[in-house]
Amino acid sequence: MAHTAAKLLSPYPWVSFPFIVGAPMRVMSGPSLAVAVSRAGGLGFIGPGVKTQDMAGDLDEASKLINKAPISSRLSNASRSVDALLPIGVGFQVWADDVNVAAANIEKFKPCAAWLYAPRGGPEELEDWSRRIRRAFPHTQIWVQIGTLGEAKQLLKFSETDRPDVVVVQGAEAGGHGRAHDGMGLMTLFPEVADAMASSQIPLFAAGGIADGRGVAAALCLGASGAVMGTRFLAATEARIKRGYQNEILRTSDGAKTTTRTLLYNHLRGTFGWPPEYSPRTIINKSYVEQQAGVPFDELKKRHDEALKMGDDGWGPDGRLATYAGAAVGLIHEVRDAGEIVREVREDALDILQRWSAAAKGNESET
Repeated sequence: MAHTAAKLLSPYPWVSFPFIVGAPMRVMSGPSLAVAVSRAGGLGFIGPGVKTQDMAGDLDEASKLINKAPISSRLSNASRSVDALLPIGVGFQVWADDVNVAAANIEKFKPCAAWLYAPRGGPEELEDWSRRIRRAFPHTQIWVQIGTLGEAKQLLKFSETDRPDVVVVQGAEAGGHGRAHDGMGLMTLFPEVADAMASSQIPLFAAGGIADGRGVAAALCLGASGAVMGTRFLAATEARIKRGYQNEILRTSDGAKTTTRTLLYNHLRGTFGWPPEYSPRTIINKSYVEQQAGVPFDELKKRHDEALKMGDDGWGPDGRLATYAGAAVGLIHEVRDAGEIVREVREDALDILQRWSAAAKGNESET
């Protein structure tokens, strides 16, 4: 465990315990959000853009933000290779992004981590991306997101040089695109994956349904090296998100009832081509309700496009626009700066862990 912790932390000397990560949400996790999360002692990721080429502009902006105010004084004591790293990560949807463009941007900007997800061609495609990125810049850590035990076992078949540096285990509670038919809750999935991957000593991060310190503490108790939050950061001031969308994140509760996995909103937005293993979790609104009632797609598309013209009013229970979010949406009640979110979540998690540690020691002294 100590070896795994040292291996994990050495590329991220500014990170504080517990290790909190801002997920690479498509478009919405921009440079301002990623830098703010890292500046607070976490690790922020920039999400995929509409096109892979969009990453260059985001990384350039992140570099300027960091040059204007360095992330942490700890970086000055880091090794030369780490000191050259951009202290944020970047995320790629492997099935849709261009590996050549991705590798070129990584070589130029040197982000500390690259998060790979959703290959169309199976694990071989992840191996190819990993090799290309490592050739472009060997110090960029490879993070791979999985959602099943089967995917974890496939990673173990990689050669030692092609294995990821970090694996993110995403439970079915997660927002955005998760497993369509074979997802499992994090409480069950994570321990089974951890058992299967124990000999690899690859650090595992927990994702899905984590939105506060309680979730982070639970993830650590499951054996995670850190915790990933996505939906919580949709309610950050730095998120690239429309006000109407953000208001829905604050309004919605009871995620088991008010969210669902469906490809409907992808198709209404003109997004096709996701591998069939994946489907996004979204907040239910009139588009989904009417689809379930039998309204034809062409009519739903017409109504959706009219709602696009309504601005922020296009969202809400009577709205029609896509509102991707995780099942923990009911735990989010206010918009705050990302740094404040990271610090509060960290402090709450530590408080929980310390209270349980004190209780355990007290029990030992009594016996």
